[in-house]
Order: sequence, then structure tokens, then C-alpha cells
Amino acid sequence: MNVTVASARAASPRPVVLIVDDEPDLLELVSLTLSRMNLETRTAPDVGTARRLLKSEQFDLCLTDMRLPDGDGLDLVAWIQENRSDLPVAVITAHGNVESAVRALKLGAFDFVSKPLDLGVLRKLVGSAIRLGDRSDIDSATANIRGPSLIGSSAAMEQLREMIARVARSQAPVHIFGESGTGKELVARLVHASGARHDGPFIAVNCGAIPTELMESELFGHKRGSFTGAVADKKGLVQSAEGGTLFLDEVADLPLHMQVKLLRVVQEKTIRPVGESREETVDVRILSATHKNLADLVADGRFREDLFYRINVIELKVPSLRERPGDIPQLADTILGRMGRRMGIDAPQIGEEAFQMLRGYPFPGNVRELENILERALTLCNAGTITTEHIKLRTAARPVPELASQSASTSAATVGGSAALGAQLEDIERDAIVKALEKTRYNKTAAAKVLGMSFRALRYRIKKLGIE
Repeated sequence: MNVTVASARAASPRPVVLIVDDEPDLLELVSLTLSRMNLETRTAPDVGTARRLLKSEQFDLCLTDMRLPDGDGLDLVAWIQENRSDLPVAVITAHGNVESAVRALKLGAFDFVSKPLDLGVLRKLVGSAIRLGDRSDIDSATANIRGPSLIGSSAAMEQLREMIARVARSQAPVHIFGESGTGKELVARLVHASGARHDGPFIAVNCGAIPTELMESELFGHKRGSFTGAVADKKGLVQSAEGGTLFLDEVADLPLHMQVKLLRVVQEKTIRPVGESREETVDVRILSATHKNLADLVADGRFREDLFYRINVIELKVPSLRERPGDIPQLADTILGRMGRRMGIDAPQIGEEAFQMLRGYPFPGNVRELENILERALTLCNAGTITTEHIKLRTAARPVPELASQSASTSAATVGGSAALGAQLEDIERDAIVKALEKTRYNKTAAAKVLGMSFRALRYRIKKLGIE
């Protein structure tokens, strides 16, 4: 097994895996398992040896234990991210030590496997990592993604694309948050299509649309006769995502008893169908999304804190449309073109005054609302140009935060005496709270710590000041 990579690759194009562990029995077991997968292996007993090999040779995957004689596996993960960021690294953790696995994923590890090793799980992990290393395979897959894509050239959208490319190289759970109508499921599909699992299924589940009494059966399946009406075995949605991605939309709507079962899926990668006495291993990547603030739900006791930290290993924020008004023209042209092709007509142009109306509107429903507005306008338009008469906007929509702040400042300047001073103090307080919320990604618990006040006090001030 211990041959140089140069000679190994000269004789065979087989991928090469570096195994870092100080247990001879485990090294032998893993090496034998990987050799049967037609993979070359190199071994290192400690962090120092692993670093020397990584500096001098090329590898397709690094598999490291967490506890090593001269350091921690996390140190090696961090070193690889700094010096060999293109190399997938997976960690071997002690049974039940999920906290270490989560830390490794946050540092950039591809995935983790727990001791005692399940060789089936190990083989799936290694196979996914090797496919990830084949950049030509992944590039060709992402170049031909069908359906809608992220539209817009704003800085917020460029940052989102960059984050999608980064998280696609991992198997860590990703939580996608953003307002309703921003396109969270589209982002989840792009993460799936850009990663090593793009050939596997993408199963989207709306957690708020499944009746509570049927949720366990729908997600995990059931055995025949396990309850009234179970006339045959049924495979659950989690099993249907085997080898691919499970997307849990509106995950905040999961009842507490299902949150416990989902936690086991994330931690142990096992499920138990209803009526089954044994657990089954599953190989799925968990992506989740919600428009609600999970940290607030945790503080209120409506969402499990341990599950929050497991599914929130990596956060992806999808910007609202009012955060990127410069993308509205491109979005509008794309949406109208798609609608025109569907209806078999030439897409109309949007008049300048109509564009000004759209740019000045806060879009509380985001891109979904823009689509609805344009669909109505397209139906009413019969002269080839959409005008202000064809644009129907909600009059009760909430104001754009920047405009609201400017309006408050203006009114404060025009009112004399103590009323003006009070308004100015409220503006200062509102600005400080908004900045703290933005700094903490709208985590109210964290924002309260930044501001030096209690969570209850912050929640009261947010309500009193009318902060959305």
C-alpha cells in the first residue's frame, strides 16, 4: 500500500486517499476497504507526517481521526483549508461526539463518519468525495442545470453565488433563510446540482403542508400493518432521497416530536420506519429553509436548540428584492420573456414610468410578487408596452427601511420642542437596533448581547419602534 503517489499514478490513474490515524488495526481496515474500491491509499500516524505528505504529494481525499498523538484532527482540517483548499477532508469521530463533527464541518470538512466504522457508510462517503474531486464532472454538471437560475448582477447575488459554490463542496447541513418569495428552494436546488450528489435525487418536502399525524410515515415510511390503513410497505421521503439531497422547506413548522426524530437522522444518519424494529442507515444531505427566525423560536421553546445547531452548520442568506433593486430590470425582462414563450407571444417592453414604479416599490412578497405583478400586467397589456396603468401595487405595503428612516428624520426636523428631541432619540435607538440585527443576521438573542440588554427588552423595543 505504501507506495509513492508518482509511481502509483504512473501505473494506474486510481485516486489516492491519505488516511491519518494512530491505530494500526483501523488503518488496515480502512486501507483494505478502499483498495476494494480500486483506490490507492497512503497512511500517516500523526498530524506532522500528514502535513509533510500533503506538502509533497497529491491526494484526492484525506480521511483523518480526531484524536492524534501530536494534535487534533480539527487542526489538520484547518491546515488543509488554508493550504490545500481543493482537497476534500473527512473526519472520523468517536461515537456520540457530534459536537466535534459539527466543529469540523464548520471548519470546512467534507463530511464525518463515527466509530465503530460502518463500512457501508464509509464507502458512500469516500465515493462522494472522490466524485467531488473530479472537477470536470462537476463543472459539466453545473453548466447544464435546467430550469431557472439565479438572476441578477448585484453584489448581494454575487456573494450568494460564491457561497453556493463553497458549500457545494461539502456535505454539511445548510440552512437557507430569507423572506417569503426570495427563491430559497431554487438556492437549495443549485447547491444540490453543484455538488457531488448532482446525479442523485433532490427531494423537496414542505414541512408545513404535511398533517402532523401523517408526518412520521411520510418522512420515514412504514411497514405493512403498522397502523390502520397501512396495507403495504411504504418508503418514506428520506429513503427516496438516498444518495442525494433532502430539502426541508419551512422546517420551523416541524412539531417538536418530529424534531427529535430529525435530529437522529442528522446525527446518526439512521431512520426507523413506523412499525419497524430495526434502524436503517441513510445517505442523504440535509438542506433546510424557513422565512422565520429559528433563533427566536429556540428562545421561545418552539424549536429544539440541539437541532438548530445541527441543521445550521452553514447559513445561506437569500437577499430580499428591496436589497437589490438594481436587479429588477433584468428580473423583469427574464420573467416577461419566459411568460411570453409560454403564451406564444412576443414579450412586451416596460415603459420608463412603469419601471420607476417598480424600482420605488418595497416588494414585501419579493420575486414571487414581482412575477404576479408582471403576469397581471402582461394580461392587461395589448399595445406592446407595459405602462403604469397595467401595474397594480399593494398600497398597504410596508415602507422600505431606508425610506422610512429618511422620513422619520425629516419629520423630526420639522417638529419643535421636546417632541423633536424624542423623535430623534427614537431614530438613534432604531438605527442602533437595526445595525445590531444586521450584524447578527437578525438573531435577536445575539443582537441583545451586542446591545447589552435582555432578549425581552430588545423584543419590546423592536415592537415599540415598529422595526420589521
